[in-house]
Amino acid sequence: MTVQSDELLQIVVKAADDKKAQNVVALDLKNISLVADYFVICHGNSDVQVQAITTEIRKQAEMSGARVRGIEGVDTGRWVLVDIGDVVVHIFHREEREYYNIERLWSDAKVVEFV
Repeated sequence: MTVQSDELLQIVVKAADDKKAQNVVALDLKNISLVADYFVICHGNSDVQVQAITTEIRKQAEMSGARVRGIEGVDTGRWVLVDIGDVVVHIFHREEREYYNIERLWSDAKVVEFV
């Protein structure tokens, strides 16, 4: 079963929200990049929270039938990258998010609004 990118985006955002991720932002990259359809960017206030957000996103994505292609950085809990194909998730520790400010790098992308 293949999960559509829009559906996967909703699953990822809900999973992040369930673990109290802060300032969840989704960027629509469909007309900008071949890397992914969406980037989801969020942060936690501690290494433990970053790891919990990562675990929940992985679990919910796999339960939906999506294949998690890779997870990088989970051991340090400072900047975790979760590659779920069409959706790539960046889970930062608060200070790293402020420092790297990757939303600025992708400022051409449209921010996805959630209801």
